[in-house]
Amino acid sequence: MKSSEIRQQFLDFFASKGHQIVSSSSLVPHDDPTLLFTNAGMNQFKDVFLGFDKRPYTRATTSQKCVRAGGKHNDLENVGYTARHHTFFEMLGNFSFGDYFKRDAIKYAWELLTDVYKLPKDKLTVTVYAEDDEAYDIWTKEVGVPADKVIRIGDNKGARYASDNFWMMGDTGPCGPCTEIFYDHGPQHWGGPPGSPEEDGDRFIEIWNNVFMQFNRDEAGVMHPLPKPSVDTGMGLERISAVLQGVHANYEIDLFQALLKAAARETSDADMDSPSLKVLADHIRACSFLLADGVIPGNEGRGYVLRRIVRRAIRHGYKLGARAAFFHKIVPDLVAEMGDAYPELKEHQAKIMATLKQEEDRFFATIENGMEILEGELAAMAAKGVTVFNGETAFKLHDTYGFPLDLTADICRERNVTVDAAAFDAAMARQKEQARAAGKFKMAANLEYAGQETTFHGYERLEARAKVLALYKDGVAVDTLDEGDLGVVVLDHTPFYAESGGQSGDRGELKGAGGIFAVEDTLKIQAAVFGHHGVLKTGKLAVGQEVGAKVDAIARAATARNHSVTHLMHKALRQVLGSHVQQKGSLVDADKTRFDFAHNAPMTAEEIREVEEIVNDEILANAATDSRVMAIDDAQKSGAMMLFGEKYGDEVRVVGIGSSKELCGGTHVSRTGDIGLFKIVSEAGVAAGVRRVEAITGNNALSYVQEQATRINGISALLKTTPDEIAERVVGIMDNVRALEKELARLKSKLASSQGDDLVNQAVDVKGAKVLAATLDGADVNGLRETMDKLKDKLKSAAIVLASVADGKVTLIAGVTADLTGKVKAGELVNQVAQQVGGKGGGRPDMAQAGGTQPENLPAALASVGAWVDGKL
Repeated sequence: MKSSEIRQQFLDFFASKGHQIVSSSSLVPHDDPTLLFTNAGMNQFKDVFLGFDKRPYTRATTSQKCVRAGGKHNDLENVGYTARHHTFFEMLGNFSFGDYFKRDAIKYAWELLTDVYKLPKDKLTVTVYAEDDEAYDIWTKEVGVPADKVIRIGDNKGARYASDNFWMMGDTGPCGPCTEIFYDHGPQHWGGPPGSPEEDGDRFIEIWNNVFMQFNRDEAGVMHPLPKPSVDTGMGLERISAVLQGVHANYEIDLFQALLKAAARETSDADMDSPSLKVLADHIRACSFLLADGVIPGNEGRGYVLRRIVRRAIRHGYKLGARAAFFHKIVPDLVAEMGDAYPELKEHQAKIMATLKQEEDRFFATIENGMEILEGELAAMAAKGVTVFNGETAFKLHDTYGFPLDLTADICRERNVTVDAAAFDAAMARQKEQARAAGKFKMAANLEYAGQETTFHGYERLEARAKVLALYKDGVAVDTLDEGDLGVVVLDHTPFYAESGGQSGDRGELKGAGGIFAVEDTLKIQAAVFGHHGVLKTGKLAVGQEVGAKVDAIARAATARNHSVTHLMHKALRQVLGSHVQQKGSLVDADKTRFDFAHNAPMTAEEIREVEEIVNDEILANAATDSRVMAIDDAQKSGAMMLFGEKYGDEVRVVGIGSSKELCGGTHVSRTGDIGLFKIVSEAGVAAGVRRVEAITGNNALSYVQEQATRINGISALLKTTPDEIAERVVGIMDNVRALEKELARLKSKLASSQGDDLVNQAVDVKGAKVLAATLDGADVNGLRETMDKLKDKLKSAAIVLASVADGKVTLIAGVTADLTGKVKAGELVNQVAQQVGGKGGGRPDMAQAGGTQPENLPAALASVGAWVDGKL
């Protein structure tokens, strides 16, 4: 039975029992900041179990995609070396939200396993929590499982309720006993039943866990019965597939066999038991599903975990001999296997392949140098009998060559070596400290403040009367600031917008009876405490003093234009490029808007033009901006866009600008017409699968257009043509240049050939071989190479060095005929000459190139060639 059939039979069975089939949720748990990735089937129902969410059904069944490769739940290191560890897996589950409980859950599980999947009953063993007599009686008296096949497991983890058979969501909250079902793979595999000293063996494998949420545990540890007990179950598709397909290891099931063959095809490795091939088969699933769900490789958070998985896969491919991008070529095989069950794989196949290829190209550019350092260190350690890898070197591999620590540890483990993680962490901490020390004057996050919050008035007005609540100088609270002091001012009321959501903080001034404080930036010290950063220009400022706070109106208006147009541009990008476009970062200030978004290819000139036209049409419509605060649920129902990865409170601010509607706390124009003119000025890639556009508005856009027109008019004047005919005139000039370059190359070749004929007679005989060292005036590298080839043909058996000098730099070419390369290496020959002229070089045994910066030493260096060759022959 194929894995796809096993998955469908599970869902169909529970649908026949009144369960709602619910689609798998995203691997990115948008509404649960406590999770890095979705790692269990119950994640999407967490709020239902806690009573915070109501569904139109009380029974559900899912096949949930899960990832365990970061944070608390991390199986990455074991993948490829064990039979059942994966970064990505599918969890089959059935759930009851206050509907049925233990009896039905147990009977459903037994019916599915024995009547539908036809598993032999004598192969199944059950565990229950030692105190759960109800579950024990259901198994033994109602289902009919022999008592010796039902094992009671008590508190075996060192504390009350700390048991393999007692589940808890956390230290407090819903919890309860569970019953697990194990499959006996037979006596040919070592291991004993659960609860025995040999339980960690591979004979008895857990295939299904039924959790009974029966209690609510309070902070004192007291268990209170839940008014509506619930059921949460989980059965790994890969594990049950192994059982039903008659194999022992997950990698032997049909899903993995196809991927193993694809990995073998792309790496030319025929050993289907290779741990490296298993790594590739596993990792292509995790990487592809994460990319399909919007995760982009990066240097932090989820993106960093994805990058680590990709690079671990590349390293194992490198180990198998791959020296160029290969991993992305396995994606079509994955789509063929799982695309029907998970259509997002098909939909995003091109994006997944392109992003993986970009990651591969980047890492392959550095992996060889990094591997050389790592292998050299491991060889030196082996010679000395050292078994702990230097943490400083591990950090260098991470910082310079992109080797995550776990990748270095993975390689070391293959040599029975551990990594000094503490030294690695210390090196990382030093680098972060140095980076902080080099940063600009922004210390809001480090200030200690405990007092009244700041009331923000900046949506309604740009001026406000305020009282100074706190002052800081050099990061320390002070009572006063004196003229010339850099500092931070906390006010009870402010019209200044604090940097947030990609919008830069306001600037302006605080004016009191004692002096004027120039605000250069505004940052949040705490969620509702604003820090006004700047310098006291005149007088004195003291805590408790009254000031007039005034925002720079021109800068605020320019920033508002750029922020409002960002919303319009975001919508236009999705309209032109596709719904896969997701915001990955932004920076809005008075000069520009910088917007990062998920997209795998450079925008074409036509796409940029289309986005500009859509946005400028919205501006010309001059629609009024609407902003309202509402409940998060109402915002979702209204269709407002919520940004990937953002955390939102119970109440949110929804801003409607033209046809765009987003959740946003920033400042905006009153009408779209206030934006004036919109122009994209640059578009480029900033990371794998992430593009960046910069755009300008209002007077900045007008100035840009005027400057471009001035440049074009100036160029047309130089070319003696009209602006409309510039392109045609430039094409003509380029054609002339190419023709002249060809003629120049022909003349250089002719000159080199004539010089080569003259040089043949200058060769001297050294032990039966011809040796020639000479300078070719005016020759470039191509000329030197062409002359070298002709001289080698004519001299038959020779060692030759040719040189040229231009702009104070020496170019050297060495050539050795095939009959002499066993003794005379061109790379060594050219290097010994180069060292005498202040350079170095190398190459193949028959041809090598070098350079130098001391042409005054060239005659003596060339004169040394004969003696050097003589010593080698």
